[in-house]
Amino acid sequence: MLRKKTNGVARGPRRTSILSEVAESSVDRRAFLRGSGLAIGGLAAIGATGGSVTRANAQTAATQAVETVKSVCTHCSVGCTVVAEVSNGVWVGQEPGWDSPFNLGSHCAKGASVREHAHGERRLKYPMKKEGGEWKRISWEQAINEIGDGMMKIRKESGPDSVYWLGSAKHNNEQAYLFRKFAAYWGTNNVDHQARICHSTTVAGVANTWGYGAMTNSYNDIHKSRAIFIIGGNPAEAHPVSLLHVLRAKEQNNAPLIVCDPRFTRTAAHADEYVRFRPGTDVALIWGILWHIFENGWEDKEFIRTRVWGMDQIREEVAQWNPEEVERVTGTPGPQLERVARTMANNRPGTVIWCMGGTQHTNGNNNTRAYCVLQLALGNMGTSGGGTNIFRGHDNVQGATDLGVLSHTLPGYYGLSAGAWGHWARVWGEDPEWLAGQFDSIKDKEGKDASLQNLKGIPVSRWIDGVLEDAENMEQPNKVRAMVLWGHAPNSQTRGKEMKTAMEKLDMLVVVDPYPTASAVMHDRTDGVYLLPACTQFETRGSVTASNRSLQWRDRVVEPLFESLPDEVIMAKFANKFGWADRFFRNIEMEDAETPNVESITHEINAGMWTVGYTGQSPERIKLHMANQHTFDRTTLQAIGGPADGDYYGMPWPCWGTAEMGHPGTPNLYDMSKPVSKGGLTFRARFGVERDGDNLLAEGVYSAGSEIQDGYPEFTMQMLMDLGWDGDLTDEERAAIDAVAGPKTNWKTDLSGGIQRVAIKHECAPFGNAKARTVVWTFPDPVPIHREPLYTPRRDLVADYPTYEDRQAYRLPTLYASIQKNDFSQDYPIILTSGRLVEYEGGGEETRSNPWLAELQQDMFVEINPRDANNLGVRDGAQVWVEGAEGAKVKVMAMVTNRVGEGVAFMPFHFAGHMEGVDLRDKYPEGADPYVLGEAANTAMTYGYDSVTQMQESKVSLCKISAA
Repeated sequence: MLRKKTNGVARGPRRTSILSEVAESSVDRRAFLRGSGLAIGGLAAIGATGGSVTRANAQTAATQAVETVKSVCTHCSVGCTVVAEVSNGVWVGQEPGWDSPFNLGSHCAKGASVREHAHGERRLKYPMKKEGGEWKRISWEQAINEIGDGMMKIRKESGPDSVYWLGSAKHNNEQAYLFRKFAAYWGTNNVDHQARICHSTTVAGVANTWGYGAMTNSYNDIHKSRAIFIIGGNPAEAHPVSLLHVLRAKEQNNAPLIVCDPRFTRTAAHADEYVRFRPGTDVALIWGILWHIFENGWEDKEFIRTRVWGMDQIREEVAQWNPEEVERVTGTPGPQLERVARTMANNRPGTVIWCMGGTQHTNGNNNTRAYCVLQLALGNMGTSGGGTNIFRGHDNVQGATDLGVLSHTLPGYYGLSAGAWGHWARVWGEDPEWLAGQFDSIKDKEGKDASLQNLKGIPVSRWIDGVLEDAENMEQPNKVRAMVLWGHAPNSQTRGKEMKTAMEKLDMLVVVDPYPTASAVMHDRTDGVYLLPACTQFETRGSVTASNRSLQWRDRVVEPLFESLPDEVIMAKFANKFGWADRFFRNIEMEDAETPNVESITHEINAGMWTVGYTGQSPERIKLHMANQHTFDRTTLQAIGGPADGDYYGMPWPCWGTAEMGHPGTPNLYDMSKPVSKGGLTFRARFGVERDGDNLLAEGVYSAGSEIQDGYPEFTMQMLMDLGWDGDLTDEERAAIDAVAGPKTNWKTDLSGGIQRVAIKHECAPFGNAKARTVVWTFPDPVPIHREPLYTPRRDLVADYPTYEDRQAYRLPTLYASIQKNDFSQDYPIILTSGRLVEYEGGGEETRSNPWLAELQQDMFVEINPRDANNLGVRDGAQVWVEGAEGAKVKVMAMVTNRVGEGVAFMPFHFAGHMEGVDLRDKYPEGADPYVLGEAANTAMTYGYDSVTQMQESKVSLCKISAA
């Protein structure tokens, strides 16, 4: 629908350019942006509607009353502030947040065009249903009644687990929390969101190494790094504003930038050392670097002695990875890795950064743990300028993960045990027996009834198997019959053709989104599909958690447009329909029967999220920070004077205790140089106090000011009593503790916060003071090891580094060895990998519907190395077929480039709207089709799931390419 600027074809009536109009008069940049109604960076902005801009008198417009409203960009998780300019209820312009310590007055292309995301003409404008193959407009009342009746019928016939509630990283914290609570009240753990397929292996690997599964430092803290190691990440395109912080360290500290990636990316172009390696060999690469560190004695021996457990077992594994073996497996020369190891050893503290290139593998949890072990060996943890800076993808994927929109946990990573459910029942004021009665049960191995309340649900990566797998092979009574995709792009998932089949087998498919997404068109259904228009995040308010764990507040920019509704209102409508709204909202203030008060939801989050410290960030404190961004230091994130003096921007969690305690937040996790009350921390004691006779607690080291000057376990009421500190509790706190479990009550389940308050009064971390562990005895691979991908071209390595045996996981059979035993490499000789583009986000429906962004990249493509292209007879710009190893194929444009090495092909995953060469534009509701369509890369991507989290393997598969 769009054409490139370079082809000289006009897209509408010729008008005088606003640029030339403004050039004739004297006007500053901000006045011009206000006058034009645009705040697009550079000259990329040439057409908001139909490709042209109506004439505006900038100087006159600049004098009109304009209200400014602060919000947060809805794309990646850097957390850039957007200052919206609103006139008479209309969003007329925008500026980047100049006071924001995150974006410092900068935006990427996506951030600069978010106004169009809200005002976009391709939005889904009113509820619709597909009937007889045609899209029909319906009312909200009809939609809720029909969908609700259908779901309750399925529930009665097949149980609550036959309806799958797929949530979103696009929800704000309050909506995400409400969504997970909603699934609990419906009676299912078949609930999940995008984190499953982007960073679930990070969360599992990192949390099981030192306690919390999140970014340890911050973008800003990178300013203090002396070396920067990026693996499997391309922040120049995926998180462009983050690169400002990386480049500041590179320039100010002369910090060497090392980029490890199978593809020469825009980030690699900035590198001092670019390391190309074969996709799927991250563990081998890291162990190859660590081999040189151990060989030369460059490890931090004292740090390891006092704060790390299990490094001797790591040494045994690393000893096998000499330079010759590493080069055989990864393709990376030994001398280069020796140079990398020397650079990291000589430039401390250094930071390690990764993204989905490292996570989306069948052994992704091994990759993330190996990255952590590298930092522990170098002593780069718990220090400014060090840490693992894990760049999250969506704007609130960190918050949605923290708030439990996952099939294996409740909010705050409490898990699914009886104790976890008991904790949240207390927070909700709910009868635990009523809540348990909402869930179905199955027979366990002994033939006894086992409640599905305590069993992990099906992850989003596998929902299609919940539909297609035989019921007798599943750990739930019946198949999934209804699918709710609430803010989720299905083309971001692998096995696209099987997903199409699964969608067609459902009784009902419900899509809740500001844009229709590929869910509207990738199937051949003629009935049973509903599209419900949700608001964008600019039409509601609430908190959002950036990748560095800071909470920010979005104020509402404009009232809901068209017939769209905020997600929390849609949830309230369904709760009323299902008959338990009064129970669901009993502790939440309602502005009317279907509008929960957002701040009240935040307070309920504060009441229960003790384990990760979402308790101190009241909405009032978050808003105070947003209003006073200018008072926070751009590197340390600490307020210097002002009303938030001493706080760290956004109170990065854990922000211990209650808001009244005034904890400042924790800028860098595990930093013992600060007292706990001032944002310091130890490693978390979540793995016990000893293992095989070895001490798991810290050895003679502790956070500043701690009254316990050694390692110690997590705090309980009994521990306070043993220490004689229980006298510091108030009567109210003691009563609340007694109401839970008396002396057995711990810091995570004490709803008064008294245990946390007293521990911190004595400058101790509520979660204890332990060693990080490099060996996770509960994982399939306690020590991270290399395993060949399921679809590997290196058949010579399968015997030495085989995958796992087939197993049951998350209610479903999961295949490993039965796939890898087959040799696909002869017919499919090229490794296929995928990644992001700077122009688009996620599944791409909203960004490909944005005319500013759509013009920048209009073609779906595959990158092919020149040697491969010439051998295949393919020329640059030609149409080619890319066929995956399971037979699905996509028709795309060839980009012949040295970005990829020989034998490797790359495709971006943001496109949809074509399926195996067929254009599906006519399937969209009229006026809601994105400007740019293309094949979904994941149509050709194959089976493969991480052994711990069921993360999809979308960074290494096999394909063959031929001219179209």
